[in-house]
Amino acid sequence: MHYSPALAALIGGEIVDLVNETGLVAKAVLLILLAFSLISWAIILAKWGMLRRARVQSGRFVRAFRKAQRLQDVAAVAEQFRPSPLVGVFEGGFEEYKRQVGPSGIVKNPASLQRAMQIAASEELTRFERNMPWLAITGAVTPFVGLFGTVWGIIDAFHGLGTAGAATLRAVAPGISEALITTAAGLAAAIPAVIAYNLIGGSIREFAARGDDFAME
Repeated sequence: MHYSPALAALIGGEIVDLVNETGLVAKAVLLILLAFSLISWAIILAKWGMLRRARVQSGRFVRAFRKAQRLQDVAAVAEQFRPSPLVGVFEGGFEEYKRQVGPSGIVKNPASLQRAMQIAASEELTRFERNMPWLAITGAVTPFVGLFGTVWGIIDAFHGLGTAGAATLRAVAPGISEALITTAAGLAAAIPAVIAYNLIGGSIREFAARGDDFAME
């Protein structure tokens, strides 16, 4: 696995040299960890952008909802406040409201209306949680993938020691460096995924609570 001089200068020549000196197994481990990390970062950035827009649009939607004189007025402009989850909750409730309301303007079955909004809130929560399991998997699995590379590197180091017939640094250094770099790569992939999973999960739970509060209005 060879790298361009520009990439070597960006990352650091010593790290690139360590990667180049690793065996095929370690290179495969590093590629797997890189794939996990890239997918995780793509999910993290997409989720943060989605949550930021949802937070802004939720505030705007609540203000528009409270200012409106009729539910029909809110329904007419609700779609512009996407991706706020409150829009989905409102639309689920409004559709049921149109089915339930009679000529007198009184809802026939309030329990059915509440159930429709709960279902809509659950669907919005599911939409926000999409791809979140990947972050959990990355945080749980990549340290063990790195550990596999570590164990393999130690085995290689002992093999080199046996081949050399003497306990020299030259004999064990390649295997030890291979072990350490896969461990570091595993942690580098896992730590951001675990942090993001908890932070994003907290924001999603906050939106779920806001959806429940909005349904009560």
